Parts: sequence; structure tokens; C-alpha cells
Amino acid sequence: MKPKIILLVEDNPSDIGLTQRALAKSQIANELVVAEDGQEALDYLFGDGAYAGREIDRSLALILLDLKLPRVDGLEVLRRIRADARTQRLPVVILTSSQEEQDLAQSYDLGANSYIRKPVDFTQFAQAIQRLGLYWLVLNEPPPKVRL
Repeated sequence: MKPKIILLVEDNPSDIGLTQRALAKSQIANELVVAEDGQEALDYLFGDGAYAGREIDRSLALILLDLKLPRVDGLEVLRRIRADARTQRLPVVILTSSQEEQDLAQSYDLGANSYIRKPVDFTQFAQAIQRLGLYWLVLNEPPPKVRL
């Protein structure tokens, strides 16, 4: 069985590093793939652009998605994930600093599985990442993959 992959969609280098450190501190050893904008995330997910020809595998277990992204924003990325049969059941956790109620509502309307506001404090952030990993990668029973 292939190891489960986490896709982190984040454009802020500090937040990428913070997430990497929090995963390591929480002993979450899953491979972390980082997409630094919304278009790169879509290309990775659907095997386009720089990822053309990449086998779209079934080992992606979780997407951590920021909302405020360059090129294609997080809400549009989520919309496209949910519109495609190959990705519609993937767990998507919105991990953002946005305090806007409209972002929260739209995220859930578009099918986000969870919405977490990034805490500024590293200890709180590491605890949130540990809980995410425990739930989504260990405890959660994923839905069956869509057969195409």
C-alpha cells in the first residue's frame, strides 16, 4: 500500500515552514507535497501543466487548502475539486488566516470538510496539526474512491 500523501496548498513560505515543523513535531511522517498557488494545486491534482503525464494516483489522503492564493484562489480550487469525480470525495481542510464569515460560509457551501483558522502561536498550530493528522490520517474512514 502506498503511503498517504498530504497536499498543502499555501503561498506563504513562513506558513509552509511552520506546517512542515508542526507535522514533524507531531510525528506525522506522511509525504507532504506543497503547491504554492491554486493553479499549481489543480495541475498536481489533475496531471496538467508542470505535472502533465503524472499518474493521478489514489494515495492522496488530505488537502490542506489556504484560501488567499495567487493565480487561482482557494475557493475556486475547492469548487473544481468537488466538480470532478476523481477528486470530489477527497477530504479538504481549509487552513487559513481569513476571519471573513463569507469565506467560512462559502467553504462549507462548496463542500469543505473542515475550516480551521491558523493560530499565530506555534504550540497551538502544532496541536491543531497533530489533531488533524490523527483524525484524517488515522481515525477517519475514507469514502470509497470513485471508479472511472
